[in-house]
Amino acid sequence: MPKKARELSALDVKRIQHPGHAHNATFAVGGVDGLLLQITPSGARSWILRCNVGSKRRHIGLGGFPDVTLAGARERARETRDMIRQGVDPIEHKKATRAALEASQKRGLTFSDAMEKFLVGKLEEFDNPKHKKQWRATLDAYAAPAVGKMLVADIGVSDVQRILEPIWLTKNETAKRLRGRVEAVLAWATVAGHRSGDNPARWKGNLDAILPKPSKVQQVTHHPALQIDDAPEWFADVKSRAGFATRALEFMAMTCARSGEIRGATWSEIDLDAGLWIIPASRMKAGREHRVPLTSDAVELLKALDRIENSQFVFPAVRGGMLSDAALSACMKRINQARTCGYLDRVSGRPAVPHGLRSTFRDWVAERTEYPREMAEIQLAHAVGSEVERAYRRGDMIEKRRAMMAAWGAFLGGN
Repeated sequence: MPKKARELSALDVKRIQHPGHAHNATFAVGGVDGLLLQITPSGARSWILRCNVGSKRRHIGLGGFPDVTLAGARERARETRDMIRQGVDPIEHKKATRAALEASQKRGLTFSDAMEKFLVGKLEEFDNPKHKKQWRATLDAYAAPAVGKMLVADIGVSDVQRILEPIWLTKNETAKRLRGRVEAVLAWATVAGHRSGDNPARWKGNLDAILPKPSKVQQVTHHPALQIDDAPEWFADVKSRAGFATRALEFMAMTCARSGEIRGATWSEIDLDAGLWIIPASRMKAGREHRVPLTSDAVELLKALDRIENSQFVFPAVRGGMLSDAALSACMKRINQARTCGYLDRVSGRPAVPHGLRSTFRDWVAERTEYPREMAEIQLAHAVGSEVERAYRRGDMIEKRRAMMAAWGAFLGGN
């Protein structure tokens, strides 16, 4: 039989010293076969159980001394040997227990906490502060009050329904976006290990069975647009007025760009000699660079502008910063008020707004010209064709669009 180690007392253990070499030293303390006190050259002490687990020789850590006393180490050693006799590998058991604990802690994440963690990365995708604010605002206003304190692991379809139903019929566009954002938060939580199973905020084959289709409940409200026949008179009215906001509105009509693209335009984006305005992807709604052909009239408009010192903007505000969206809207409103009955949208009968100029241009192309649909869509910076088709399309019909925009400019000018 192998020789058993003498059973040391707590005082004996306390008196053991490292022998002075450069390696860890171990000392049998008795009481349980294989129980050792390990001492490092620096003097740190810990308990180790040397034993066989199946066919493998193991050195199993039982904790540090003096946090774990001699008596405690012997108790842990006995429990470990009992596990081995029952066919359990203590090390693998410890790993599984730790993994279960970590999984449990992850599942303990609330929706509000998950939302915050998700938004840290998601909001970095947006260059527009307005979009960042909208993402957070809808979740804060509608989702957090309903399920913010719930664990993401416990959120089900009925909980998502509680979030959406109060505004599904009355604010359907907001509700649609909210649903997508809740789905995104829960998808992140699933991938991050905080929940499992189907996403309860998924629409197809899920919420579509219990909520009315958006097309059945929402009223699509288009931006009021100039009637085609009113456009030349309106354009003449704009040209007769002064101010940067008016010139921005005139330029908007000439190029059919969006308000934000016009107001954020900088001189570095414009090549007057080439008659070209290149809007970088960072400023475009679709996140792709957009080239806008400038007619001779548009170039002359730009050349005639007074440049404000230390301002990069083509159409700056009074103090040199970016012109506000309200400035263009106010300008359009004054033009409407100055005309008897104003310039009204044909369908809604409401006064036309700046963004409606794009619709007027699109109607003009379709009803008064033979220019291809896709050419007009490219001018408006809309996606044309399937994703595969767009991947292979390298050109943007810039010279053909130049001719189209010259014709549009001539129409606006009454020719």
